[in-house]
Amino acid sequence: MGTKVRDVMTARPRCVAPETPLSEAAQLMESEDVGSLPVLDGEQLAGMITDRDIVIRAVARGKDPRGMPVREVSTRDVVAVGFEEDLSEALKLMASHKVRRLPVIDDENRLVGVVSQADVAMEAKEKAVGEMVEEI
Repeated sequence: MGTKVRDVMTARPRCVAPETPLSEAAQLMESEDVGSLPVLDGEQLAGMITDRDIVIRAVARGKDPRGMPVREVSTRDVVAVGFEEDLSEALKLMASHKVRRLPVIDDENRLVGVVSQADVAMEAKEKAVGEMVEEI
């Protein structure tokens, strides 16, 4: 049986609201050492904001990130994965949509975590080590 997304995801990731100023989102990305944050409207996943969104859609266009809300530059059409999905499904989604982090949702589109390529790589490495030890 394959590893499930819920087994390797980061639970309760830091998030921002649609009205959060871009500068605050950028500071949170810096302090958490991440390049993207889920955008939540209440408990519902409303989008993702990336460091690239801030640079390309705001700074490069001469907009002031201190007063501009996240909703103006965030990606709303977000690819997400269910927490019960196999990890292989998350990998396929990451590859086909060229993203490194996927929000993980429950059956009601509520954010329950985030899974990253690093999470997947760590799991694969541990599994490979486990299989090697098993063979020895």
